[in-house]
Formats: sequence, structure tokens, C-alpha cells
Amino acid sequence: MNCSTAWVALQSLEGGIQLTSPQTTDAHLLAAELHLCLHELSLHTAVQTLIVPGENGQNTLICNLRTDLQSRWMPEHDTLALHHKLGHEHEPQSPALVAKSLEREIWVAMLGSPIRFSFSSLAALQSHIRVRRNIALASRKTALAFKTEASERPEQDWHYDEEHGFILHTGRPLIQALIAATQPEATGKLYDFSCYRATEYVILLGIAQELQTHYPALLNDLQTLNERHAVRSAQFHDVFLVEYGSMEAPLPLRFYVPGDRLWFRNPDERSSDVTGYEGSWVIYMGGGLFSNFWQRDRPFTLESKAVEIFHWRDGVYTDGQGELQMDEVLVEQQVAITVANPTQFRQVLDRMVRMRDPKGVYAEGGCIDTTREYPRSVSQAACELVLPRF
Repeated sequence: MNCSTAWVALQSLEGGIQLTSPQTTDAHLLAAELHLCLHELSLHTAVQTLIVPGENGQNTLICNLRTDLQSRWMPEHDTLALHHKLGHEHEPQSPALVAKSLEREIWVAMLGSPIRFSFSSLAALQSHIRVRRNIALASRKTALAFKTEASERPEQDWHYDEEHGFILHTGRPLIQALIAATQPEATGKLYDFSCYRATEYVILLGIAQELQTHYPALLNDLQTLNERHAVRSAQFHDVFLVEYGSMEAPLPLRFYVPGDRLWFRNPDERSSDVTGYEGSWVIYMGGGLFSNFWQRDRPFTLESKAVEIFHWRDGVYTDGQGELQMDEVLVEQQVAITVANPTQFRQVLDRMVRMRDPKGVYAEGGCIDTTREYPRSVSQAACELVLPRF
């Protein structure tokens, strides 16, 4: 690991990972600890670091992917083939090795990020990576029934209250309840709820699994909260998530970190008026794949998701009550036709794989959002999660 010779190059880089240290001696110790952590993942030679003195004796450790590896593994910050570039495709598929490969992919994506991820300690960074890993793994196991307007949970774990949403039965463990609601192997049943709500459950599960091992007291608080009131929608975003990127400074089209939550926008004005088809909320699961909660065995690539959303315009129709509906069978047929025609396939991707228009605008924009979301730090040493009181 190079801590000094890349000074000029590192000063010009804005992304990667940043760790804070109270003193210069602590910063050097932190760099050594980071080296050992990355050595376990065979990434210790892939990183360049720089210690930057700051005010009040505080120092910053900046960590980036080596520039030659950035060009080879993540050209133009494209992370969608990162698993292949890292040689993960042909590894044995035991759960432990899958988890380790996923963590390795997360590390590299963050080290090569165009946006800098800041943490107050190495422990907080390691916790963050474990949460991302948990979310990505849980997303791979999640399957729902396809009813965009339905709302159902396992009755042994949850009950519905009009004011408070789905509430956990007192004493029913939160982790097991979230697994029961999202992973059909737990109950033998698929439950009906929206992909947006499903992303909340998957994120909450990933956080809770981290707390179970590393911060049990906060897990108890999270348990109590869910026995009183559901945290949903905009409040869930505000409480649990950090949004990065913006309309003014969009993230690169093909930059995704495993564990990110993101939105694909439907750029067709008419079909976007169908409930549930305004866009699609997904989790990036790593390996170039995005969650497909309706057909778990057919996860989306960026291209397949873009083609599906494009053809929503073909499936929209008005029913006998004058309400807009979606013909999913017709959409699937049109997708198959496009995929089988290379010229048409390229035309659709050229139209769709571009940044979305601003809210309310339906012009030349595509389906790619400018932002992503990731969980706030729940490390016991540097917890950023403040639970609401009800």
C-alpha cells in the first residue's frame, strides 16, 4: 500500500473512501489496519492512500483504487462487470465464499467511486459494507406475489392498523418476521406488496442482521419501534437512508454499488399513470444484476430492465371502468420481439439508457436516475441512525 508517493494524484481525486483520525500517528495506524483488512480480501495491493493533515490535529486518510486498476476494472466508473473483472464468476458458490466475493465487490466499487464515502472509523466502514452485503444477499432471496396495489403480511408476525401501518406482534422477532414476509422458503407462501415497500423490508432486514451481531441494544430499539409504528415511504428514506448524486451532479450511468437502492423511471407519460408503473424501485445485488421481486429467478440486467420499462407503453390500456391498466403478457411479448432483433434492441437501449428528465417532464430523458441510496451508519462507535418516537 502506497501512503505517500501518490500525493499529487490522490489530491486530484474526489471519490473513493475517506476515514478520519484524531492524530497523525493514529492515521498511520489506521492505514496499517486498513492494509490488514484489505489483505484478507487480496486487495491490499489494489489501493493507494494518502494522509492529509487537517485542522485541530485531525487527519484524513483518503483511499482510492489504483488508477491502472480503475481503468481496467471500472472504466468510466462502470461497475456492472466488476464481478467478472475480479474473477468471481467461476468461484465455488458456498454461502461463505459468495458473501466474501460480494464484500470484495463492494470494497472495489466504493474505492473506485466518483463520489467520496466518508466514515469516522474503520469499524464504521466495515459495518457499512456488511450492511450492504446483507441487503444484496437478502434481495437475491426475496420473492413477492405480483399485485402492485395489494397489501399482505404473515399473520403470525404482523397486523395492520390504518394509522400505523403493518405492526409487528409484540415479541415476534423482527428479523424472522421480515424474512417470513419476503423469503417464501420461510413460510411456503408469496405475499402481496409493492416493490417499493419490499425494498424497505430488505434494507431493514440488512440493518437488523448487522445490529444482531454488533449492536444488540439498537436492534432492541428497532424491535420496539416496529411493534408500535411502521416507518414508511418518505419517512423511511429520511430515517434510514442517505441519497447520493443529484440532478446537478448525476452519478455515472453504469455506476452501482451492491446494496444501493435505486429507481428506474418510466419515461412514457401515459403508461406512467398506471398505478405501480411510474417507475421501478430495485436493489442492486452485485454481479451486474438488479432485483426482480416478482420473478426472483430472472433478475434484471440494466439492459433487460430498460427494455421492460420501454415496453410498458405498449401494455397500457383503459379498462371498462375507465381506469388505466397494464397488460403484462403483452409487455413480455414485446420485450421478446425486441430482444430477438439486434437493431431494435440497440435502438431501445439508446432511447432508454440515458439520464431521466426532471420530475413532471417527459421529453428526451431515459430511465436512469441521477441518484442512489444507501443505509446510514449503524456502527456502535459511530451510529448515524436516529429512530423516531411515536
